[in-house]
Amino acid sequence: MGINSLKIGGDRMKRILTKKNIEKVLDYIGEGIQIVDIDGKIVYCNLAAANLDNLNRNEAIGKNILDIYPSLTEATSTLMQVIKSGHPIYNFQQTFLNYKGYKITTINSSIPIIEEKEILGALEISRDITQVKALSEKVVDLQKQLYNEEIVKKRERKGTAKYTFSDVIGASKEIKRLKEKALRAAQNLSSIMVYGSTGTGKELIVQSIHNASVRSSKPFIAQNCAAIPASLLESILFGTSKGSFTGADDRPGLFELANGGTLFLDEINSMPIELQSKLLRVLEEGNIRRVGDIRTRPVDVRIIAAMNMDPLEAVEKKYLRSDLFYRLNVVSLRIPNLKERKEDVEVLLNFFIRKFNKKLDKQVLGVEPRVMEIFHGYHWPGNVRELENVIEGMMNILEGQLITVEDLPYYFKSYSYASAEDIEANSISLKERLEETEKQVITEMLTKTKGNVTTTAKLLQMPRQTLQYKMQKYQIT
Repeated sequence: MGINSLKIGGDRMKRILTKKNIEKVLDYIGEGIQIVDIDGKIVYCNLAAANLDNLNRNEAIGKNILDIYPSLTEATSTLMQVIKSGHPIYNFQQTFLNYKGYKITTINSSIPIIEEKEILGALEISRDITQVKALSEKVVDLQKQLYNEEIVKKRERKGTAKYTFSDVIGASKEIKRLKEKALRAAQNLSSIMVYGSTGTGKELIVQSIHNASVRSSKPFIAQNCAAIPASLLESILFGTSKGSFTGADDRPGLFELANGGTLFLDEINSMPIELQSKLLRVLEEGNIRRVGDIRTRPVDVRIIAAMNMDPLEAVEKKYLRSDLFYRLNVVSLRIPNLKERKEDVEVLLNFFIRKFNKKLDKQVLGVEPRVMEIFHGYHWPGNVRELENVIEGMMNILEGQLITVEDLPYYFKSYSYASAEDIEANSISLKERLEETEKQVITEMLTKTKGNVTTTAKLLQMPRQTLQYKMQKYQIT
């Protein structure tokens, strides 16, 4: 019975894994797949590869890869390189002209097909980044145009970042302390690490620092490291040299465009680790080298980096190199969550009402007391940005001059039936509860070791520096 079952299962597997069925499956894959033989002749390409390269599959099969892509040579074709060397090439950026003369940019992974130490051909998986690359280069070109010498002279007084410390709204001691610290940091040229949850206003602080510094009349350029594919980020930051890869032009990167000013690198923990080492070298040497270039170019750029997580946590989880962290964290600024400065809710609320009165041509006077109670009790996971969006949304449809409980978004309705004390008691998130527990454990352990930080760190199995950071964070003495 068992043997018969295996035989039936094997027969079914053979019927499923036929050449025709496999080709059907491969046509549903979004990436382009091509297979060539030892001579470079195309033996297979899926539907995505045909569409990407504007090929007629029936015409392409049997033709040499270099005939299909006339802009490539044996030296520049990743497939031909893999056949020659027998070694795979991963995530390689390539720009070429396809059969119809269109310029295409792809990220390729090419793998040799080997049987009993004999190379039979190669397989290539391609992802189209033509539009992403074009948009990225357009952004860089626009920034270059914006910051050329003539425009910089015209903008000497105005600068290139729009926010200043007067735009940082709040009366709480946390915000006052942050503004004082950031203002002092602005007077120097050291690197700065800014961190805080999404919506707390990190770029607002960063732009304010730039505008309060001696570099205020020079370029301010921001780049979100998570918004650009890792394979493109290096060329966007450092620029490219003509011939560095097929289709590459001489193009300055953001470092060169920000020369003399400030380069803001947001979500730096999303930057690939290997690129972080190159960034570290630039910070230490003050020189950049365009991708594919042999000469270096001096740059004078202040780096301000930001992330939406604790930097030490990013280091521990290997998102951020420790040496880069120490180089960037000369000045560290944490942006507090809105729930940590509840006294600013009313100040921000009134500010946004004035803002949207002007924008929407309204005459809203304020909110009823019950709404203010709900706002004070709410935990604001989206921080200041969420508060601003809530006010804008309500004022768009508001008919009267006072915001009531009935005007609140649906997810606030449950808060309207509880007391302010209940709201406050129930608004503790999982993260807050974990932090309370962590604080309690650290305090108890320090008490047992009579305040010996080194011994406590060993017992808690954490680096001494991390323990010191958490003691400072929780104000444990």
